[in-house]
Amino acid sequence: MPRQAQSIDEAELSRFEAIGSDWWDPRGPMRPLHQINPLRVNWIRRRVGDRFSAPDPRHPLTGARVLDIGCGGGLLAESLARLGASVTAIDPSRGAVETARAHAETSGLSIDYRAVPAETLAADGEAFDVVCAMEVIEHVIDPHAFMALACSLAKPGGLIFAATLNRTLKSFGLAILGAEYILGWVPKGTHQWEKFVTPDELEQAMEDGGARVVDRAGVVYAPVFDVWRESPDMGVNYMMAGLRDTPPTGR
Repeated sequence: MPRQAQSIDEAELSRFEAIGSDWWDPRGPMRPLHQINPLRVNWIRRRVGDRFSAPDPRHPLTGARVLDIGCGGGLLAESLARLGASVTAIDPSRGAVETARAHAETSGLSIDYRAVPAETLAADGEAFDVVCAMEVIEHVIDPHAFMALACSLAKPGGLIFAATLNRTLKSFGLAILGAEYILGWVPKGTHQWEKFVTPDELEQAMEDGGARVVDRAGVVYAPVFDVWRESPDMGVNYMMAGLRDTPPTGR
């Protein structure tokens, strides 16, 4: 696997391998992902709709080749497939990919799951209309190199979507102390604050991958309604969209 060390953190990989079938348990360790998934899917759907026209508004991704990097158990990949996309979903965790593949089969969905890192697809010269790297950047060894690589996998004129955690004192208090140690939303040790990525850092990585940022949004939890919502506040969770319109610099 070429340049594997740029993306795969073996300690993180072992942690996600241990999740097993719990990927699809809405009350299990992936509960926050289940809650946030509708928001991120709708955000992607709107951005793609703004960029491309689809004959069927119920399936706005019809005809689009979509890559989901760090797909885990397949929560996002299945949602995108239901919107009509031809989805390739990758993850270095074989256990996660096996779980995702089995769930897709029982759901009657055709998704191209592969237990490989993004570097493998880049080496093979693959390119996609839409590239998603959601809640994965903060788990790799080199977030900048990884994000630039992800952007380079988009075709010219393609879209790149990323979601991650901002490196702020607020995120340390809410995402680490709150979510992991007080509320127990995710297992302790799931995140490492020093690996969080600021919006400026993510934008620079996108630019180095040949993408221009076209949209960004904060994501906040509304405890009264027990839902996640878009917000101007990017102090903890946020999403960013880029348009691939320049050659990657490779910096």
